[in-house]
Amino acid sequence: MAGLRLSVLDQSPVVSGQEPAAAIRQSLELARHCEALGYDRYWVSEHHNSHAIVGSAPEVLMAAIAATTSRIRIGSAGVMLPHYSALKVAEQFRVLEALAPGRIDLGLGRAPGSDRLTARALNPHAMPGADDFPQQVLDLQSWVEGKPLSAAHPYRAISAQPAGPTSPQIWILGSSDYGAQLAAHFGLPYAFAYFFSDGRGVESALELYRRNYQPSERYPEPRATICVWALAADTHAEAERLVATRDHWRVRFEQGLFGPLVSPEEALAYPYHAGEQARIAQMRASAMIGTGAEVRGLIESEARRLGLDEIVVNTWTHDFAARQRSYALLAEAFQLQGM
Repeated sequence: MAGLRLSVLDQSPVVSGQEPAAAIRQSLELARHCEALGYDRYWVSEHHNSHAIVGSAPEVLMAAIAATTSRIRIGSAGVMLPHYSALKVAEQFRVLEALAPGRIDLGLGRAPGSDRLTARALNPHAMPGADDFPQQVLDLQSWVEGKPLSAAHPYRAISAQPAGPTSPQIWILGSSDYGAQLAAHFGLPYAFAYFFSDGRGVESALELYRRNYQPSERYPEPRATICVWALAADTHAEAERLVATRDHWRVRFEQGLFGPLVSPEEALAYPYHAGEQARIAQMRASAMIGTGAEVRGLIESEARRLGLDEIVVNTWTHDFAARQRSYALLAEAFQLQGM
């Protein structure tokens, strides 16, 4: 597929034997690496109270990435909006846009990105069960893009500063039909978290999004992407070895056991029972792993099947150098135009 664009989702994963803070520093290094390789966007996630994924403040990390890159788009994937004031998020992203004009993406999510207690601690004044997300998105869009709120809006006299000639791209993120329908209704781009569900539900979500899309001034046509988990190595056997780290983490995560990524050797030596082995086999059946050429074929096949012109790639390895190598091999396989 000529012209298929590749982007990056970085969740700042923690690996055994390192302090969590090292994951943030590696995110900065990986962002510079992926810009040099020719990737289109670099998105960072928001999670709280996690011992495995420690990107808790995407807007802060984005500012640091903006300061050390010059071309690649930088985004949140995403800001969990129900935790926050829409005005405060708008102001944060207006500042980011001032720092890196024309390079900022504001990905919005509705999920808590944490457990209930942590969600409560993040916003103790939120009303339990209340869902103001659609209204928050509308308010945020107006403030971010410098458009007036409705005449009846109680905050119509407020503007989000610093204003400027450009504004962030707003994306709705999700792994269910809800986000797809909301993005379609508001005429906004949509990103499906394919890696979260191993692709389950992607066809339904994209079909709903495209069928119900309401054209907007900025986005007259629907614009969608998916975020996949992929891993490339110099040989297929090496990719199989490296992916054992994620297999172990996923099995433990699905059992409610959270922790840092272990080495491939530790993962391969783990005494899985029959049910766990079956789950790993299921994940491997749909995994996008192999050499750069093999992973390119898998990504292109799914992009073609779903009618997409951009794919976002998420990669975890215990060894940071192997993670960097994976993105380099994909860039080479797709012939990205680096710096």
